[in-house]
Amino acid sequence: HVQLVESGGGSVQAGGSLRLSCDLSSYPYKQYGLAWFRQAPGKAREGVAAISSAGATLYADSVKGRFTISRDNAENTLLLEMNELKPEDTGTYYCAGGAWQLLLRPTAYNYWGRGTQVTVS
Repeated sequence: HVQLVESGGGSVQAGGSLRLSCDLSSYPYKQYGLAWFRQAPGKAREGVAAISSAGATLYADSVKGRFTISRDNAENTLLLEMNELKPEDTGTYYCAGGAWQLLLRPTAYNYWGRGTQVTVS
């Protein structure tokens, strides 16, 4: 059973930091691309950051310089370090996996976690 499981969400004040994790231990396609998406109420799901199997990264302009995506292969974990958080970063954050690499459009990903809520006030 293919699974991606996010954790680490929470509530934080503007300017604060959070670290999101995605457990990849039940995801067999780690050699392909992985990404983080987010969705705010009433808005479309948007790509935040993507990472290739070789470690190359791609960020949405809105988070560039504030967020860092990384893979911990030893721990089977995808990470998203979020600093200088803003109220507009509020939303449900999803981990996603797919055959394509370094893409930030949802249609490029086949596997999704259930999401973790991030609230910035």
